Amino acid sequence: MPETIRTFIDRRETSEFSVLPEELRAAYGGDLWFPPSGPQRPYAIGNFVSTVDGVVSYEIAGKSGGGDISGFDESDRFIMGLLRASADAVMVGAGTLHQTAPEHLFVADHVWPQARDLYARYRSEALQKTAPPLQVVVSGSGRVDLTRAIFRTPGIRTLIVTTPAGRDLLAASGVGSLASTEVGSFEGPIIASAPVLELLHDRFGVSLLLLEGGPTLFGRFLADGCVDELFLTIAPQVAGRNMPPLRPGFIAGVEFLPETAPWLDIVSVKQRGNHLYLRYRAASESAQQKTTLA
Repeated sequence: MPETIRTFIDRRETSEFSVLPEELRAAYGGDLWFPPSGPQRPYAIGNFVSTVDGVVSYEIAGKSGGGDISGFDESDRFIMGLLRASADAVMVGAGTLHQTAPEHLFVADHVWPQARDLYARYRSEALQKTAPPLQVVVSGSGRVDLTRAIFRTPGIRTLIVTTPAGRDLLAASGVGSLASTEVGSFEGPIIASAPVLELLHDRFGVSLLLLEGGPTLFGRFLADGCVDELFLTIAPQVAGRNMPPLRPGFIAGVEFLPETAPWLDIVSVKQRGNHLYLRYRAASESAQQKTTLA
């Protein structure tokens, strides 16, 4: 287990949903719970690690993952595992998938194996979740490497979200022979967030969705008003930006005006060493209007 994370601010309301076991609660520096999902879509949370100047990827082959941003910080990886252990589904874009090792699965013990047994007991006993989280890969083109472990591991269920053209390419690539991988296709050049969330909620029973990127996918969900919370680790380094392709922040592909920019409420501030671990909740519409008019 990593060193205990210190909590400086915690604005969560007490709740009957507080279920984090004592060992995990001690390591996290407090409890962790999420509101139930709404009637039409899962409760959606994002998780990113960023440099002080807002970079989430160096955009360098072999050095583009979050570990290079966090310095492979133990507590960041522990929190990522804790969020995966809590979620019913973990969603990534094709770009994020390609940045991970071919054998990687988006499950808790693949990011922080030291807490494998604790994560497993938390998930099965406290949350009553009997299966690993559904793996969701979003690829408009359908160009994904079907030899990866995420599509071929027994006991791991995977959904590829794509367009009709992507569906046809995946069919030609042999996706139909993969017993645990399904394809869901949506019309249009850009896959809208709401129909995907509705599918996850209604067909797969997803109540808590974890979005792990990349920035374009997360930006689309945020712009569509489909993000409820953000977990953000701030790593104590500066990456800079210069030549294209510009190193991204955790939002890409969309931009907001001052009148329409989403606002966030701080939920908690935690620290270990020189890293900060922030948790935000999407501000209510009335709160955003008050801030804009102030």
